[in-house]
Amino acid sequence: MLVAERHRKIVELVQSEGRIRVAELSKLFQVTEETIRRDLDKLEAEGKVIRTHGGAVAREELPLEVPFEDRKIERIEQKKAIALKAVRLVESGDCISLDASTTAWQMARILPDIPLTVVTNSVKVVMELRNKENIQVISVGGVLVPRSLSFVGPLAERSVEGYHVQKSFLSCQGLHLQYGLSEATEEQARVKEKMIRNCDKTILLIDSSKFGVRAFAPITDLSDIDTIITDDEVDPSIIESLREVQIKVITAEV
Repeated sequence: MLVAERHRKIVELVQSEGRIRVAELSKLFQVTEETIRRDLDKLEAEGKVIRTHGGAVAREELPLEVPFEDRKIERIEQKKAIALKAVRLVESGDCISLDASTTAWQMARILPDIPLTVVTNSVKVVMELRNKENIQVISVGGVLVPRSLSFVGPLAERSVEGYHVQKSFLSCQGLHLQYGLSEATEEQARVKEKMIRNCDKTILLIDSSKFGVRAFAPITDLSDIDTIITDDEVDPSIIESLREVQIKVITAEV
């Protein structure tokens, strides 16, 4: 079979099935998995499919932003363990930013009531911190996204740019060693990118399921990340690769 014909059939399969894995395509076309990966990379470059960890999805099957109420119960023990490690990096007098992730919300829940300034685009974080008298909370404005209870858009981006913080704590939909950090929507990606640009240190809070994932909207390269806090289910080879590029990795036991 000619390469062009294989590519055409791959696109048809992805469109009909919604998503498909490299191993399945390798068996179907009787070529190596490496050949299929190259095929998918080319098809993604042409805008015909979206690469995922281990396969591809149709462009119309891209995941929407998952509602906050659904996200807050996903891998809850991992998120709590990660949040506990993150809180230990906060010092009295710090100015920090927290994104609208459920892990950042878990972190807000256990932040001690010490002198802090917290900049956030999360409604849930604001509500969690409202009774902590020593914490000054700055909520950015913008367009409210009901699904994630977060503010996004140009106003939110400008608001984040208006504050310099020592530490930014945020999460993302995917971390890929080659493609960096990514999010489900461009709006969330832009707000997170502004948070990263306006802090001294970026601390990424992600559980092991996010590694190897390339979501729809790029946020930034790995070179902009100082520390990653994750759970103890991450492949050790990935941790080693991150440390080789001078990223500190903290693992939380679950």
